Amino acid sequence: MRTVTQLPYAVREEEHIWIPMADGTRLSARLWRPAHSDLEPVPGVVEIIPYRQRDLTSRRDSIHHPYLAGHGYACLRVDLRGSGESEGVLTDEYLDEELADAEDVLAWLAKQPWCTGRMGMMGISWGGFNSLQVAARRPPGLDAIVTVSSTDDRYADDVHYMGGCLLSDNLSWASTMFAYNSCPPDPAVVGDRWRDMWLRRLSRSGLWLEEWLLHQRRDQYWQHGSICEDYSAVQCPVMAVSGWADGYTNAVFRMLANLNVPRKGLVGPWGHKYPHLGEPGPAIGFLQEVVRWWDHWLKDVENDVMADPMLWIWMQETVPPFTAYVERPGRWVSEPSWPSPNVTETTLPLERNRIARQGEDVNEEELTIESPLSVGQYAGKWCSYNAPPDLPYDQREEDGGSLVFDTDEFTERCEIVGAPEIDLEFSVDQPVAMVAVRLSDVAEDGQATRISYGLLNLTHRNGHEDPEPLVPGERYRVTVTLNAMAQAIPPGHRLRLAFSTSYWPLAWPPPQPVRLTVFAGTSKLRLPIRPPREKDGDQEAPFGEPEGAEPISVTQIDPGDERWTVTRDLVNYRSALEVVKDLGAVRFDDIELTVTRRAYERYSWVGNDVTSATGETEWCIGFQRGDWKISARTRTVLTSTAEEFQFSAELDAYEGEKRIASYNWDDSVPRDLV
Repeated sequence: MRTVTQLPYAVREEEHIWIPMADGTRLSARLWRPAHSDLEPVPGVVEIIPYRQRDLTSRRDSIHHPYLAGHGYACLRVDLRGSGESEGVLTDEYLDEELADAEDVLAWLAKQPWCTGRMGMMGISWGGFNSLQVAARRPPGLDAIVTVSSTDDRYADDVHYMGGCLLSDNLSWASTMFAYNSCPPDPAVVGDRWRDMWLRRLSRSGLWLEEWLLHQRRDQYWQHGSICEDYSAVQCPVMAVSGWADGYTNAVFRMLANLNVPRKGLVGPWGHKYPHLGEPGPAIGFLQEVVRWWDHWLKDVENDVMADPMLWIWMQETVPPFTAYVERPGRWVSEPSWPSPNVTETTLPLERNRIARQGEDVNEEELTIESPLSVGQYAGKWCSYNAPPDLPYDQREEDGGSLVFDTDEFTERCEIVGAPEIDLEFSVDQPVAMVAVRLSDVAEDGQATRISYGLLNLTHRNGHEDPEPLVPGERYRVTVTLNAMAQAIPPGHRLRLAFSTSYWPLAWPPPQPVRLTVFAGTSKLRLPIRPPREKDGDQEAPFGEPEGAEPISVTQIDPGDERWTVTRDLVNYRSALEVVKDLGAVRFDDIELTVTRRAYERYSWVGNDVTSATGETEWCIGFQRGDWKISARTRTVLTSTAEEFQFSAELDAYEGEKRIASYNWDDSVPRDLV
């Protein structure tokens, strides 16, 4: 990324300001604004998230907020209530209290003499979520948003559940927030109150995993904050962004199709990263695009941002299966709208071991599969952070435990754009069952790279609100939608469709082993095909080189460690996936603060015993400046029987070597057809 040191306007930074909420609670914020804004007010841009602007996100913040400020915006980075140095306690995601606080922040910003009162919200992940949610509340002055790696549907497309199946990322993410909620405010900002504020957080933040397990179907809990409940509530322009390795790609396509406001979509090769920092690459000049967007909607600049195509996507070329890529080869292609008039559906019937051609007559046949519990150990993570390497490995490792169908070798190039669908006729032998469907690009040497997949809890066949048990032996028909994609298949390659009855540890297994019968001949694969167009090859690269402001100085004191290890003991049949993400010790030089972070996750099982599935997470996070030394250690364990999920958790907080708080949880939640 190119560092820009000369910006159009000089920037003034206010390292810490307090913003009062309606109930008297104060939120901590950092502000960057043009030096001339005292005389010439400028529009404002808000990012409000719980990840500690003073330290943990300060380097990332220093790249893009000063850059935007240097182009004429007052950029306000706010810590949510109960995080960083903000007062109060954070007890869950996207509560009404959080969204009301965001409205108070916008109202405060609009009243400042250096702000014009025209504002935008932006953010990635949590900040992308609440930008959408606040936009649906239509506060005065919110004129546009930029939402990156977010969702319009908190149940169907978030870290908790996928297709009604419980994701292991639900445990992983709950554990991350368990650790973050245990962090103290900085006494350099809040003074002697820091200990009381910290102890209050430790005692009241709670165990979020329990709340998320209490809502295993799409109820009012998940409907809150899901703008898909009423797309028309969003009345401001929306730029929606994600990446093919991210967990939130599908939402971009749904929002383009369903919002009725000026909107733009961008999907690159990246994981869960801002596109100017995107991995896998190529990263792009995303901040330049954001400036164009804000200029048009917050300053009324007559630029060409809305003359561009509605959607830009990275058409990925074939690659061997690796768990990480520096760059994904491909090219940018555009669509004038979504759904696109350039994409047509091709329907391919399934027969034994084969995906037949469109219109070909095939025989009806019953094919069965009962997958070993090991199918899924090479699935990678639901949402890729690219650290440690977490993308899916060679799918041949999974195909042996799956029901597999291959196309003939392609004789000419084929490009798929959109979400493939499986029209599946099936029966099962248990009242609760799931199906995992993977689509792979199979090279001439046999290597299989997963290019899309989908999960469906089959008790959710008629919707996620009211699941119904299955009748063993009864035939059903359902549509399984795979993740959206843009993938070129070259001549000589094949497509492979693979069905399995579990996908652990990406998703929690059903309560009993399941035998699935697929009725070939009546089951079909529907592919969204985009014929290559001549003008695609003539398009210039639409984005500039990635650039940003000069990042703050940090020093790596102790090295980190990253591991992603699959093990199997053939004596006792114990298997495990172990993940280590240790960031070592990092000193934030501007505030002389050293931070340590280490996360460990272990997902284990024994043979094909679905009740042996166990998820364990441990976090250790610490802060030190001089004699002030604080740490928190958390541990969470999730197991299940056929009837319930069982969880235990521990939180220990230390001042120096002295433990000053300890909390324990041990409880269970009934399984709700999951």
